[in-house]
Parts: sequence; structure tokens; C-alpha cells
Amino acid sequence: GIKLIKSTNKFSLAVVQLRVSKIKADNLGRAQKLVKEAAGQGAKVVVLPECFNSPYGTGFFAEYAEKIPGESTRVLSEAARDCGVYLVGGSIPEKDGGKLYNTCSVFGPDGKLLVKHRKIHLFDIDVPGKIRFQESETLSPGNRLSMFETPFCKVGVGICYDIRFAELAHIYAKKGCQLLVYPGAFNMTTGPAHWELLQRGRAVDNQVYVATASPARDESASYVAWGHSSVVNPWGEVISKAGPEESVVYADIDLQYLADVRQQIPITTQRRNDLYSVNSVQEG
Repeated sequence: GIKLIKSTNKFSLAVVQLRVSKIKADNLGRAQKLVKEAAGQGAKVVVLPECFNSPYGTGFFAEYAEKIPGESTRVLSEAARDCGVYLVGGSIPEKDGGKLYNTCSVFGPDGKLLVKHRKIHLFDIDVPGKIRFQESETLSPGNRLSMFETPFCKVGVGICYDIRFAELAHIYAKKGCQLLVYPGAFNMTTGPAHWELLQRGRAVDNQVYVATASPARDESASYVAWGHSSVVNPWGEVISKAGPEESVVYADIDLQYLADVRQQIPITTQRRNDLYSVNSVQEG
């Protein structure tokens, strides 16, 4: 007979806004606990924040850096397998061949590593009197795009500063991603100014869902994260948003809704490819 394949048009996504301390074992333990909590609430995809195993700062990266596989990614792999979820492992400082990277590892429900995204745009900014930060003092940039498949949809991965580059999101969407995830730690200057704006921009430009995971705000840290992890729908609406404190936020990713939006405002078919194009040079 004809085998009917039930297409899953909706799934639950959880974003974990973890409070990150200087004690790596505590960070890993709490991340594990919150992933389990999210899975218990029915989440199929869980996202952790940027730099979730270590304080964020050029002075900390080398000290907390690990090889992949290593202690932190073992914990992620086990959590994904034990909970049966797709786990976007925020990011950790990764050491490889004498270099350091800001790296996001993604694990499937079988605990296998699906993709490893090394932040491709390094966070080097200087806003006089407000904030200066130079990731390139200690980190090296990655040089590939990162996508992974789930039974629900294809997902594109970026880390923090990567979200400022519309080209990356556009290419992910063009390659079929319907959800973009950005673990990121914006600060008290760029957070209120651009954090939500950029997420909504990437979502509405590409008619995709966008999810971000920030560490919780810690006023005593050397780098104070903005928090406000969010999920934005393809219409550009913020459908879930955390406050500054540690929490888990949930959203339904509705792929039928995404299809409807694309039909109502069909920019994907109206692009003037005869006039302009954005293409990837390096295949992910």
C-alpha cells in the first residue's frame, strides 16, 4: 500500500539563558539540568548560550579552552542522547593546532556531533566611552558555513557577531534553512540598541524563524551580557523573550505558518537574480 509520511509542521524549541560562573563544572552541571528540564517540557531542539562553560572575555578564553571532543562537548553529547533532543551547544573556547576558536557544537538525539561552527566574524568593536572588545587578540575566525538537518527543518548556525552579517543569513535561507540559531552575548551598549532589531531583521528579510541564546546577565562580570534570549517568527514578531535573569524560554516553530508568510509576501520568487545575487564562495 501507499506509505503515508506524516510531515511534522510544528515543533517546540527551547532557548536556555544560562547563568555562567567562573566554575566550569557548575556551568556544565547547570546546562545539563536545564536541557533536561527543556526536554521534559517537550522541546525537540534546545539552544544554549555563547560561551556557556566559561566567563566571556579575552582573558578567559585560553584558560577555559578545550579540544573537541573534550569535557564540555562530552557533557553536551550525553545530554542530547539522554534527552533525545537536537542540542545546539552554545559555544565554548576551542583549542586546536595552537589556535583558539569560538565554537558551537551541535549534537543529534543519538549524541553524535552533527556540525561544528567556528564563529566566522570576530567581535572587534570600539565605541568610545562605552565598550571596546577585540576577540581577534586571542581568537582565530572559522571559515565555513554551518547547517544541520532535523526531521523538522534544516537549521543554520551563527554565533553572536555573525548575526550582523545579513549575507550569512540570506545564504542559509537560500540553502533551505527555515530556522537560524545564534548563541550570542551582546552587551549593555549593543544589546538595547541592536539585539532585537538584528534578530527581527534577519527573520523578516529571509522569512525564517530566528532564535538567540544569551547568557543571563551578571552585573559583577567583567563583560555584562544583555540577556533577553528570544525567538522571532518569519513575520518579524518576537514570539518568546527572556528577561535578564536565568531562564528557559519556549516557542513553537510552525513551518506551515512560515510557508503561509512566504506565499503572502513572495519575496523569494520575486528576487531580481538578473540584477544582483549573494553567493557563498566557500561551501559549508
